[in-house]
Amino acid sequence: MTIRIGLKWLAHGVGLPLPRQQTAGAAGLDLAAAIGPDEEMTIAPGDYAMVPTGLAIALPEGFEAQIRPRSGLAAKHGITVLNSPGTVDADYRGEVKILLINHGKLPFVLRRGERVAQMVVARVDAVELVEMDELDATERGTGGHGSTGR
Repeated sequence: MTIRIGLKWLAHGVGLPLPRQQTAGAAGLDLAAAIGPDEEMTIAPGDYAMVPTGLAIALPEGFEAQIRPRSGLAAKHGITVLNSPGTVDADYRGEVKILLINHGKLPFVLRRGERVAQMVVARVDAVELVEMDELDATERGTGGHGSTGR
């Protein structure tokens, strides 16, 4: 199934490649850094930065966009999305920005057009919480945080 999502380029994003799934089986669309053409953004070890993408999207109602790390950046440089996964709600129309953190040992330098994160679009259902005096019993019960073994 193909989901149509409106995309608007902001002035600083014009000229960047359209986010896309890099292979037929890929779940995420790669998002690029919308840094000025003659600029760099450096993230020091232990520091974080908000990276612009230069785009805004219009998700259909009942969907969200999850912003996730790129595994190559994490494996090679220790760079990940700080609030992973970040959520873009269907009613948000502002710029999609990526909150990156450097868990690596060296400063990480970003340049315009570098792929910094991936966006996975997922269906979400409306939820209604119902207060109850007792919850139904399960085999696991109240066991959490490692209660099922290693």
